[in-house]
Amino acid sequence: MKKHWIISSVASLAILAAASAPAFATTEDGLADPRNQTYEEKHPDQYKTWKQTSESEQIEDALKEDPNMVILWAGYGFAKDYNKARGHFFALDDVRQTLRTGGPTDPKSGPMPMACWSCKSPDVARVIEERGEDGYFEGKWARLGSEISNPIGCADCHDTRSEKFQNGEPELALTRPYVERAFEAIGKKFDEQSRLDKQASVCAQCHVEYYFTGPNKTVKFPWDRGTQVGEMEEYYDGIEFKDWQHAVSKAPMLKAQHPGYETWREGIHGKNGVVCVDCHMPKVTKEDGTVYTDHKVGNPFDRFEDTCANCHTQSKEQLQNIVSSRKAQVLNMKLTAEKQLVAAHFEAGAAWDAGATEAEMKPILMDIRHAQWRWDYAIASHGVHMHAPEVALEVLGTSVDKAADARTKLIRLLAKKGITEPVEIPDISTKEKAQAALGMDMDKMNAEKQHFLDTVVPQWEAEQKERESKY
Repeated sequence: MKKHWIISSVASLAILAAASAPAFATTEDGLADPRNQTYEEKHPDQYKTWKQTSESEQIEDALKEDPNMVILWAGYGFAKDYNKARGHFFALDDVRQTLRTGGPTDPKSGPMPMACWSCKSPDVARVIEERGEDGYFEGKWARLGSEISNPIGCADCHDTRSEKFQNGEPELALTRPYVERAFEAIGKKFDEQSRLDKQASVCAQCHVEYYFTGPNKTVKFPWDRGTQVGEMEEYYDGIEFKDWQHAVSKAPMLKAQHPGYETWREGIHGKNGVVCVDCHMPKVTKEDGTVYTDHKVGNPFDRFEDTCANCHTQSKEQLQNIVSSRKAQVLNMKLTAEKQLVAAHFEAGAAWDAGATEAEMKPILMDIRHAQWRWDYAIASHGVHMHAPEVALEVLGTSVDKAADARTKLIRLLAKKGITEPVEIPDISTKEKAQAALGMDMDKMNAEKQHFLDTVVPQWEAEQKERESKY
């Protein structure tokens, strides 16, 4: 199936509406209905299990667990707030509530672009189809807050208007045009992919590395040179892209998002054709013999007999011990890299204070950039200790090496400037102390966020209710 992305026009919408059979779930304009409950009747088991992602409601504060990350992301939104991902059901709540999106008071205020909604809702595909990519991406995050109102679900990964889907069969689809372009860049057009590849590719719409580009901050995957960590690093360096300038070291930084697809491709599961749904959305046989796909995306060990046991001969306990060992190894290398990186940032800051020039600092800052990109690439890839532990350890090892290179150069430069004593690192033993060391006014940020949640979000929800009453 080839999608044709509609640039909003009356004629185009009329054609689309006519092409959609009345029984199909559509909006008043004939666009795909983003509401997950719309598909409950024909896909009851999938809907029921999707809704169970709401059971993953506990918020885990990653900065509280590891305050080093506040310093590593100094000057960037993740230093304000970084919680571990919850279930798909909470995708919209989490992006609304995080301090990273600020407390916008009108459609033009707030720190983040519209692109920050892109992985959070099937409404994104609806708006792109209705208004075109520029019509979606332009402006600030709060501009279409009332339009983006349904959490990740059916219409994100399926062609919900197809006859197959309406008859109860799955019909996988890429629902974002920028994702189609990314797969074409690596020679894997979606229409030409195998069934297994398509099952992984729909997950790659979100569980992937990306960045924002151009005047409208459009989403793009950095795959033009390949999907490995070094290839994406070369791509970013080649276009001189940076996500932000570090507040302490002034290094031009890269923020890895969540490159689960890329690390999966390099790991043993990906190389053996074991795809995301095999482990996270297994097929389940009911008592009456019918089979459905479990949409409660979660830990494979929760459904061991339907997931791991299909391939592995080890017991659940044996496999859990293996995974725990690998997770501990990755964690140890993660913390080793962080120790080097935190020191490098503060030593670079001291070098600037001592009068270092841009020419003297440039190679050092590139070492810091590359070291932290590799650290971030490994730790931001959810479940990397399961997907590709050998990749994580190798990438983190190169992070440590590059950070050590930066520190070696810094020691020499600092000595040249007359500084021979170790650079003092402030107390960053807690999240709060680390944020205070950076001069972050957390009380103000929290107050702005609460005001936004109390005043703006209820308006969005009222407008959503009015709009969706016409579907």
